[in-house]
Amino acid sequence: MEDEKKLLDEVAADTYDASDRPFDFVLEEGETALVCSNDAPSREKVIQALQGMGFQINESAAAKDALKSMRFHVFDLVIVDEGFEREVLDYLETLNMHTRRNIFVVLLTGTLRTMDNMAAFHRSVNLVINKKNIDDVAVILRRGISDNKNFYSVFTDGLRKIGKI
Repeated sequence: MEDEKKLLDEVAADTYDASDRPFDFVLEEGETALVCSNDAPSREKVIQALQGMGFQINESAAAKDALKSMRFHVFDLVIVDEGFEREVLDYLETLNMHTRRNIFVVLLTGTLRTMDNMAAFHRSVNLVINKKNIDDVAVILRRGISDNKNFYSVFTDGLRKIGKI
């Protein structure tokens, strides 16, 4: 726990560096994704799927790089491998609810079942994908994102009506 706090403090205390900004210009209709994985085969399949879905992608091979990327940009999608789980998910939990609700978070794991909603809830992510199903990652992501949008549509429509969005 102390190491996580040190890493978050270290990243927060870093001076501004323009190279830490993952995107200088993002088209209005473009969505952004952060892929946090040091498992090369899984990462490549995820990146191919995201490119096919039209995402602009930033890769991080270390938790510190991922935290730096999230410092100046709120990603639409964050995919976190088990090796990054603790630091990155802890950071996402510190975000205010309005910001966090707009980020779709996926956990890549070798132990949990794909699309296990209880495991996702327990880990504070939107979707769990088991690495055994990595070949179907595009279909799984599309379905998960669609389910999430449908689930929150009434809530977000209500917020729009009362002027909170």
